[in-house]
Amino acid sequence: MSSPAAERADVVVCGAGVGGLAAAHALGSLGLRVVVAEKRPTVPRIPKGEVLQPGALRILDDWGISEVLEDRGAVRLSSLVAVEAKGRMALDYAQLPEGSNWLLSADHESILMALADHLPDTVDLRRATPVQDVVRDDAGRIAGVALKGSGEVWAPLVVAADGVSSRLRRAAGIEADRQDYPHRLVALEIPDVPDAAREVVAYTTSRGLRMRYPLPGDRVRLYVQIEPDEFRGVGHDAVLRWTDELIAELPDLADFGDQLRTCVADRQTLPVSHFEASGLSAPGIALVGESAHSVHPMAAQGMNSAIYDARALSACLAAESDVDTALREYESRRLPEINQIGTISHNAARMLTDLSWVGRTIGRRALRNTGANQRLSFTVMHNLSGLGLHPLSPFDRLCQLGLLPDPRSRRRPRWA
Repeated sequence: MSSPAAERADVVVCGAGVGGLAAAHALGSLGLRVVVAEKRPTVPRIPKGEVLQPGALRILDDWGISEVLEDRGAVRLSSLVAVEAKGRMALDYAQLPEGSNWLLSADHESILMALADHLPDTVDLRRATPVQDVVRDDAGRIAGVALKGSGEVWAPLVVAADGVSSRLRRAAGIEADRQDYPHRLVALEIPDVPDAAREVVAYTTSRGLRMRYPLPGDRVRLYVQIEPDEFRGVGHDAVLRWTDELIAELPDLADFGDQLRTCVADRQTLPVSHFEASGLSAPGIALVGESAHSVHPMAAQGMNSAIYDARALSACLAAESDVDTALREYESRRLPEINQIGTISHNAARMLTDLSWVGRTIGRRALRNTGANQRLSFTVMHNLSGLGLHPLSPFDRLCQLGLLPDPRSRRRPRWA
């Protein structure tokens, strides 16, 4: 039972990452009073969630955020390209419907700030406000949260947007089997690269994935796959030798080799993992974003999926007067989509990062055959874009591996 002094709201969102702020936008737009509690005092600057897909951009358009990002220098990208020694797969986003045929690159910090700066008037964002635990009513239903040093906020709905290690997910009894990939990524921010190609390019090499794309302000983001302990105890000279080897391995990097050598000292090393939670809700609580799912960053799906979560949750609440009924509908509608995106992202990650002989052989062959097949490459692009999911059939998989010919390879899918 709540104390007489407990604060009341319609929704408490725990976490002000992209998932939490997107949920606050979507639910605040319904006229609900939303309290957002974020433990960090300031917006973090981290190399993640920098490429927005067309499906997410449609939602951000509705909130007026896409225009803000472009006004602040966000870069439109035209394509996703994967390159290996014998072929390539180029996903040309210009083939998608007009108005939804580009990606947008922006700093994660800029995306968070744009979302926070344009929240509906019914949303109260509170930074430096950690959530300690959920609170429950007499029937055991989650009915709010306890804030460190700020008492309790009671609400019919708690939204868990508190990240991969979500405390609220555990409190709700929802399981998530997190699986780490057998590699890490080094993230580099390379300055002073004017006229960088407006595309995301992923290179497959004998040492793994290398991926680059432009950021605002004539910068380039570069991700490099490494062994988990590759940089442990390594000195500055060895890091420079590693950088020179990287440039020799990929001559495309030579155009900004000097800038790369300068910025490598500021590298960040990131663990990578994937999971989908066993559920998205329990009575009184919904999971969005990385509290519910995590994918390999090369698939450019994590941040975008968080935005789709928020839109789906708000649509279910708008359609149902009973919160828990809406939460069951949200889980029923969204969980299969999350599982499909997780499978697509994991398969794509393995295709580009698996260094075993079998993995490299199958992955490179699938990349080449998909790139040479207009029907398959359009389907893959459409799935990644967030404009609709069309899972690949067993026949499609066999075509990707070159085990069956595809008589429709030169035609777009019938549904396109």
